[in-house]
Amino acid sequence: MDMSLVAAVLAQQASANQQQVATSVLKQNLDAQKDAVTTLLGGAQQILSLANVGAGVGGNLNIAA
Repeated sequence: MDMSLVAAVLAQQASANQQQVATSVLKQNLDAQKDAVTTLLGGAQQILSLANVGAGVGGNLNIAA
């Protein structure tokens, strides 16, 4: 077998491994961003859900007792 062919095959395998790692890291980053957006939007929805409650609901809570 020609050594240049062996080198080409090894380079292709290394490239495939790098691409798998890059894809995995990209997916993790996208999942983290999705979680951050969900957290931010979820917090906004909780604030909006208090819009129709009575006065004083959701205000300060005295925990000194």
